[in-house]
Amino acid sequence: MEETPKRQVRARYDEDTVTVYQAFRPEIAEPAAADGRFPAAFGLGRMTWVKPSFRWLMHRSDWARSEGQERVLGVVIRREGFDAALEAAVLSSYERGVHASRAAWQRELRRSEARVQWDPERGLDLRPLGHRSLQLGLGGALVERYAGEWLVRIEDLTPLARALHATRDPALLPPERPYPVPSGAAARLGVS
Repeated sequence: MEETPKRQVRARYDEDTVTVYQAFRPEIAEPAAADGRFPAAFGLGRMTWVKPSFRWLMHRSDWARSEGQERVLGVVIRREGFDAALEAAVLSSYERGVHASRAAWQRELRRSEARVQWDPERGLDLRPLGHRSLQLGLGGALVERYAGEWLVRIEDLTPLARALHATRDPALLPPERPYPVPSGAAARLGVS
């Protein structure tokens, strides 16, 4: 069996779209799922973090049980939008070998409307695995594009989160596979 690279974007995607996951309080999630767009309470003026790993979001939201994260949404967006966000992103922390210098990284970070963090991927028991999962933070105009032009549909996956919590049945997991990150972004974000 082939070992998973340390940093690899794994996602549910097709030729045109990619699904990212977010957890919200019901006041945001319910109208978003019902209307297929984010309500005003979503707040376009702040950074929003999306995760292409369903298991990582289960860890973050404690199976949709954490306060303010009781509802899980699958947000289906256009791949060109996801790729544009990756191309614009800067690692949220300095890494020798990826950045020319700490000062150069700080300049990039100030200019960028997107951030990437690599956090331990999680198993169905929510324990950390040996490889990392991408979190993508979107701010400024990128949040507006995410919630507007990139948005295809919003799925309420709260029932799936609850079923997975109850059964830990891997057959229920959304199918995720290695995502082809644009080469310039892959090098800049330290993708393995």
